[in-house]
Amino acid sequence: MAGQKLIAWYEVNKRFLPWRDTGDPYLIWVSEIILQQTRVVQGLEYYLRFIEAYPDIFSLAHAGIDEVLKIWQGLGYYSRARNMHSAAKYIVDVYQGKFPDTYEGLITIKGIGDYTASAIASLAFGQAVPVIDGNVNRVIARLHGVQQPIDMPSGRQVIRDHAENMMVRNDPGTYNQAIMEFGALQCVPKNPDCNNCILNRICAAFQCGMVSMLPVKEKSVRMTTRYIHYIYVCFGERTFIRRRSEGDIWTGLYDFPMIETATETELDELIHTPEWQAYFGELTPIIETVSPIVIHRLTHRILKVRFYKISVNRPVGGEGLIEIPASDIYRYAVPKVIENYLKQ
Repeated sequence: MAGQKLIAWYEVNKRFLPWRDTGDPYLIWVSEIILQQTRVVQGLEYYLRFIEAYPDIFSLAHAGIDEVLKIWQGLGYYSRARNMHSAAKYIVDVYQGKFPDTYEGLITIKGIGDYTASAIASLAFGQAVPVIDGNVNRVIARLHGVQQPIDMPSGRQVIRDHAENMMVRNDPGTYNQAIMEFGALQCVPKNPDCNNCILNRICAAFQCGMVSMLPVKEKSVRMTTRYIHYIYVCFGERTFIRRRSEGDIWTGLYDFPMIETATETELDELIHTPEWQAYFGELTPIIETVSPIVIHRLTHRILKVRFYKISVNRPVGGEGLIEIPASDIYRYAVPKVIENYLKQ
């Protein structure tokens, strides 16, 4: 009953978004990856830009990873772009560019997880598998009064059992979109309008006064702080960048020569670090500007970033540095914090 009510609500209240007018698994895949942990308002711009650059899976598979990361720049979660690129090449090489048409086939592809496989299977191929994202977790937890932590195995299983039972099996794609949209627009995290909710008579959380308490999460995100010093080197009309390696944030993106310290560190201390000496050695760089500390938040980290614009009369040292024309830096995919600095 709840599933049909959600579909009826959706038909009246849904937002008109371009990926909802297609059964193309590639376009659905792109939209779902972009919208993971991204607001629709921001994601729409990136979706349109992405499919303009890569209108089908073949164009994505044949693109260079640097090009893909540049298109993705500013959206964050760059591992999603790298995984998409890798999966596209795999689908083209192994499946001749055709997506498997079942959840079971899709989930075997590296880079396509449970949520994405469920979305493609139901929206593109009509398979009755539930899509479970943050919005769905919240709707089901409140509707059924789920008090087990949704980020623990027992809670996840309870949510999945309810999701399976609620599934409208003759129209799984519309149902999945309906419950996700309901969570995004109606059953929102804070201060939902429960008095005007179509499900309030059968909602356990509303009936018991527990809306603000559900869903329950066991784990708390432990935030760590990192102190990063970026050096924007001006060598005439040229500058220096480096490509970030695997095993840390922003893998595959480009940034400036960097020094990381354990605490907030001023310039007079920074110039005595081994990293500074490796970059400049016997050079006497001219310090042109020192930025205020910029706070940049990631999922599990707070970055405190400071930029130093420095002029030199000969190239700097340092492993992995690439010398480029300064005007070419806009061709490279860089972290958002550096993009913002360059715009200033």
